[in-house]
Amino acid sequence: MSLLYPKLRLDLLPAMFGYAAAGAAIAGLYGILYDQITFTISPEYFTRLKFAQFHYADFGLPQRIFVGEIGFLATWWVGLIAGWLLARVAVPTLPAEQARAQCVRGFAIIIACALIAAAAGFGLGMLLGPDASLSSWQGFADRLGVVDLRSFVRVAYIHNAGYLGGGIGLVIAVVHLRRGLICK
Repeated sequence: MSLLYPKLRLDLLPAMFGYAAAGAAIAGLYGILYDQITFTISPEYFTRLKFAQFHYADFGLPQRIFVGEIGFLATWWVGLIAGWLLARVAVPTLPAEQARAQCVRGFAIIIACALIAAAAGFGLGMLLGPDASLSSWQGFADRLGVVDLRSFVRVAYIHNAGYLGGGIGLVIAVVHLRRGLICK
């Protein structure tokens, strides 16, 4: 239960909050770049779906800026949680320099897994034939007014796979970090 209800020394909280904030910033920047790329593949994924989901953040700026806002808003919180969990394992148990190195390594593992999974999602999306898996999307696409269904679904695969990869990367990073602590 110590991970759910931690007993933490108050002097460690600034460092832990710092890693959580760093995780939020890294994930937010990742989301901005990620969504710029996927917007290029399927603008409709954003104009027909994401723009409506994030309507509250639309300040009338150019579409690419709004896409960047969406990317940041969709990912910063994931990085905040990841940074906190990495710091929760590293900061109380390691000297400051080693904790920093382990958190940086953890962030790299998460990003690598998210990118690998997104590439796999892109590959799966590229493999879709004229009817393979697209027909199941048709009703949804019709309700949204999607014209280029293949590109829309490809980006959906990329986004879903990227989130899955980030989650898997977080588990791998925490397990890697805890295993390293146990072996010492």
